[in-house]
Amino acid sequence: MMVIAQLPQCQPLLVWDRQDILNGELWRILSGNITHTNWVHLAMNASAFAIISYIFRAHFHVKSYSLLILILSFTIGIGLFATNITWYAGFSGVLHGIFAWGCIRDIQSKTRGGWLLLLGLITKICWEQYFGGSVSSEELIGVRVATEAHLIGATTGMLYALLIKQKINS
Repeated sequence: MMVIAQLPQCQPLLVWDRQDILNGELWRILSGNITHTNWVHLAMNASAFAIISYIFRAHFHVKSYSLLILILSFTIGIGLFATNITWYAGFSGVLHGIFAWGCIRDIQSKTRGGWLLLLGLITKICWEQYFGGSVSSEELIGVRVATEAHLIGATTGMLYALLIKQKINS
């Protein structure tokens, strides 16, 4: 889906664009999360998705995992309205949400390292909120890193894991 969303004839119609959403193009609330600024950006996010999914594979079932991704995408798409962002493309907010959700699931299941992973994520989010995103990432993707999406995603992922306590793979 992300590869199709990256095609030049599709990408401009799918990015999160504040004005276009306000003008009624509501699909962009979700679809902005599957578009990317360039092919390198897509490859970075797809690789991170594969790695994060592998790390936390014990905690999900495909249908439940898909629902988590949908909830994260929707929350990020709506949450961006509380920021100054006018245009967004990328899956990194969702990735931060999945990672946060996985950390909480690790902690809940007493999986070794869960607290350490969560501490690392919180440190990264705080660093980004204070200092901004990685300059090297910005050079690769061609835009400012949307650290606001990372914060919204991570917060949503943690809250979802804490509020929905049953095992997601049951």
